[in-house]
Amino acid sequence: MKKFSHFLCFVVLTCLTTFAYAQTTITGKIIDSDMSSPLPGANIVVKGTTNGATTNFDGEFTLKTDLKSGEVIISYVGFVSQTIAFSGDTDLGTIKLMSSNVGLDEIMIVASVAVDRKTPVAVSTIKAEEIAIKLGTQEFPEILKSTPGVYATRQGGGYGDSRINLRGFSSENVAVMINGVPVNDMENGAVYWSNWAGLGDVTSTLQVQRGLGASKVAVASVGGTINIITKTTDAEQGGSFGTSIANDGYLKYGMTYSTGLSDKGFGATVSASKIAGDGYVDGTEFSGYNYFLSLTQQINDAHRVSFTAFGAQQEHGQRYNRSTIAELQDTDSGPQKANRDWGYKNGEVYHQSYNFYHKPQMSINHLWNINDNSALSTAVYASFGSGGGRRDEGSKIGSDDYRIGSSGLTPIDFDKVIEENRANGVNGSSDIISSSRNSHEWYGILSTYKNKINDNLTISGGLDGRSYVGSHWYQVDDLLGGQFFLDNETDTFAFGKPLKVGDRYNKDYDGVVLRYGLFGQAEYQVNESVNLFVAADVSNSNYKQKEYMNNTITGSRSSEAVNFTGYGIKGGGNYNLDGNNNVFVNVGYFSKAPFLDDVFLDEDGIVPNADAVNEKVFSAELGYGFRGEKLSANVNVYYTNWLDKSLGGSIGTGEDLFFYNLQGIDALHQGLEIDFRYRATDKITVTGMASLGDWQWKSNVSADIRDQAGDVIDVVEVYAEDLKVGDVAQTTFALGVNYKLASKSNIYVDYNFAGDNYSSYDVTNRGSLDLPDVWKLPDFGLFDIGLRHSFEMGSFDATLIGKVNNAFNTEYVSDANDLDGTSNTAQVYFGPGRTYSVGLKVNF
Repeated sequence: MKKFSHFLCFVVLTCLTTFAYAQTTITGKIIDSDMSSPLPGANIVVKGTTNGATTNFDGEFTLKTDLKSGEVIISYVGFVSQTIAFSGDTDLGTIKLMSSNVGLDEIMIVASVAVDRKTPVAVSTIKAEEIAIKLGTQEFPEILKSTPGVYATRQGGGYGDSRINLRGFSSENVAVMINGVPVNDMENGAVYWSNWAGLGDVTSTLQVQRGLGASKVAVASVGGTINIITKTTDAEQGGSFGTSIANDGYLKYGMTYSTGLSDKGFGATVSASKIAGDGYVDGTEFSGYNYFLSLTQQINDAHRVSFTAFGAQQEHGQRYNRSTIAELQDTDSGPQKANRDWGYKNGEVYHQSYNFYHKPQMSINHLWNINDNSALSTAVYASFGSGGGRRDEGSKIGSDDYRIGSSGLTPIDFDKVIEENRANGVNGSSDIISSSRNSHEWYGILSTYKNKINDNLTISGGLDGRSYVGSHWYQVDDLLGGQFFLDNETDTFAFGKPLKVGDRYNKDYDGVVLRYGLFGQAEYQVNESVNLFVAADVSNSNYKQKEYMNNTITGSRSSEAVNFTGYGIKGGGNYNLDGNNNVFVNVGYFSKAPFLDDVFLDEDGIVPNADAVNEKVFSAELGYGFRGEKLSANVNVYYTNWLDKSLGGSIGTGEDLFFYNLQGIDALHQGLEIDFRYRATDKITVTGMASLGDWQWKSNVSADIRDQAGDVIDVVEVYAEDLKVGDVAQTTFALGVNYKLASKSNIYVDYNFAGDNYSSYDVTNRGSLDLPDVWKLPDFGLFDIGLRHSFEMGSFDATLIGKVNNAFNTEYVSDANDLDGTSNTAQVYFGPGRTYSVGLKVNF
């Protein structure tokens, strides 16, 4: 018996030893072939088993298996999977995954996507998978709310009415590009996100470059660059359909299909969706159609042409007018939902404030691989937008006497207005609904040549040209029961005329912009550790205004052309101290042309502002990065000095309308940003960020006030020195935990905090040193919770995503206008309360 026990132990030990020796180790590193950057989170699975591993932050992996030989399948969302054989312990080396999107190469060249541990800028990148999980019913800019330096809100809460600030700068001074094509308004720099409401469906990568950025366009941005890279043509045949529901009647459904790339090099991808709902805020019903089309033709080894078109035709009710906190709290709907800008007409919902717009964008991209070391990528694009925003004329609509109920925020009684207009008879309507109409034609070309001179030096440069005409007019939309409407603007051709539906009045003018420039960049790879770059640009902005409504203008209705030359230079370097640590620095200075709205202060005039000058910006940044097996972290400090900022505006109305242009306002934006990602275990990942800003106005200035003839009638003094920049939270931080429940399921919790948020204010009202500081909004923090589960639905792969935003229904003020430094008079928007969404996507 004793001998048998010894024998049994020997057999067990032998088996264990055999199993131990039989175990095979497979290692490797997976990178993006386009960006040469690691792909953290890529999946590696032994074919025919459930045994697998994922890559770390450097794209590296180690996988152990009991098989002596076999194959591993390597996959990552948005990339073509690879199957590679192994035999015994194998180091697969560096594996380059090709993007599953054909035509991405030319977009990457034009869009200037930053590369980790190489491009010396502060950058955050969000992939399509994360957007799909976290977007839900949020506005597209809100997906960036956990990014350092970002403050995003829904403003009034209407569909697509969101805004975003970056390092204290509004969207007018943040370059927003889609596939390298700029989308900021050519007249005032604004970005209207409702025009791009379908981006969440087709975005493959969203990258925020804070500060100077790496964008290769001839006009630099002050706060940073938001690079949105959409899908192109999928290399493989297939598609998906999906639907989602959410609070307040939200319903969305759509489908995407790709033909795949044929043997002749042709491929097509099309995506379309329908969205509608009642809106979280009262009176913000919405509907829209989103579409996307991409066609690609590989002509030969050297040439490829692709065509892309996308857009979002939408309409939605708005909460345009703000209210005091007390007014919003004294409502049945509550401060988060209450809205004064809607009511009932003939028993149906009718909106005082309403937005409708359609702005499709089309581009043809051509990639010419000249040789192994050089390529020319050219994008020719066009955009044709039309739509407007509904407003009211008169004094009755919106007043307490014309509401259903006693409160000033109850629905508007449009039937009462209609009844009185009908009674006016031949005297016409006292109150009407009109719209501020806007349309534009925008053409552009962005061409970039890139040449690798040798293993160390790469140069690039190109052309950025844009031609734009924007038309703006007021139009009568609804006489509300009356026979006509008389405009009271005496200096217009419409004065005294009985206006009917469709007639123009008040304003009718075109803004004309022609902008062209050159840019160049040299990148020098000193060695494997040091990368340096220098870039420069020069541009000319040519402005005109054409006026068609002002009856005081004689002769030509077009202004003289006004030209502003801008330029910029920036440089920097990245130094990889070792495999884990790197530091970078960048510095730049540029002179930026004013916007057309600052050159022509009067919408009814053709006389340019003689005081308009270029704005100057100096910026410097220092950053540190760490990339470890479990921890990835970044720390950076920045300093941006904004000199000679121009601020134009008007005072009064009608014939008593006067104009001012403030020159020489300086602002200083400086701060510290930290972000990290920590993979605590194979199942738990923790992310976080902190952004501490100190953004202040730094000068007191004065400006002339001119009448409509251009004569100086007064001087305005502005005491703004050391006032905090308003309308944005200067302190933000976020913390998130993602827990992997199973191989295809995960749950996450995110917390976002916003503090040191000062109200927006009119600096021309700061005419005394004795004025109090502007009102500071209360700090707030919000929790979001989400769940993703993937499963098989018959022969199809399906994914179910559920999300709850503001899980604890926190009441908070997100936006405010200051009047006298107190909360009693501040005009505010409350942010949304608890919202939810559930979505299902099925791939075929």
